[in-house]
Amino acid sequence: MPKRNDPGWSWFEKSLDHNDQKSSADDDMPARFARCFRGVDGEAALAHLAEMTLARPLGANAHNGILRHLEGQRYLVSYIMGLVRQGRDAS
Repeated sequence: MPKRNDPGWSWFEKSLDHNDQKSSADDDMPARFARCFRGVDGEAALAHLAEMTLARPLGANAHNGILRHLEGQRYLVSYIMGLVRQGRDAS
């Protein structure tokens, strides 16, 4: 149950606290993503995600909600691509 004066973001703070206590499995995450997206199929999957998000322009009349949704998708795809890049560079 949330605290009385909690604006509803306590779950987010707990998530941030968890990131401070990374496990050894988290340290290996870039290598895991690099293995997951290696080869022809992995490259095709990353290219598809990038095409759907990073290369997708929206018009000037795009609704605020659509912009926010697409920016969230772009962030996630960029994050995945960054992990893949880190994992490949480390190997």
